[in-house]
Amino acid sequence: MCVQEEITQGVVSLSVEAGKMTADLLQKAVKKVLEEMQKKPSQRSLHQGKQTLHQLKQHGASLTNIEITEQNIKAFSVVAKKYDIDYALKKDPTTEPPHYYVFFKAKDKDQLQPAFKEFTAMTLDREKRPTIRERLAQAQEQSKTKHREREKVKTKDREVTR
Repeated sequence: MCVQEEITQGVVSLSVEAGKMTADLLQKAVKKVLEEMQKKPSQRSLHQGKQTLHQLKQHGASLTNIEITEQNIKAFSVVAKKYDIDYALKKDPTTEPPHYYVFFKAKDKDQLQPAFKEFTAMTLDREKRPTIRERLAQAQEQSKTKHREREKVKTKDREVTR
């Protein structure tokens, strides 16, 4: 079996101190390890990235939250994925317009600071850029001015060249 297969299938290391190793002793040790593995959920089984609030609570860490607008949800998701942040979105329908809250683990604050810096820079940059409608209006205005500048030729001379 190659190393990659061992990683994907899961590898368990077992050490037993015994004066004499018997088949019964080895069988008991393996059974005990399997029981312990079933009691504790594996870290790989926990969800990563965007998840439900219930799944995020199962991580066992304390949660903190921030408020976010509906327009920024997609941009935040891209940045959170880049920085490998586990988060949950929750909509508060009691307010008009509805508010969205992003819940994340409090221990992820070190990862969140650079993520939020990038996220805010990205949203500010997006706000400074002109919208497509504004750019279209500018292009139409430019084409009108170019059209006016072009002088009209009312009579054209047609010469026959031989």
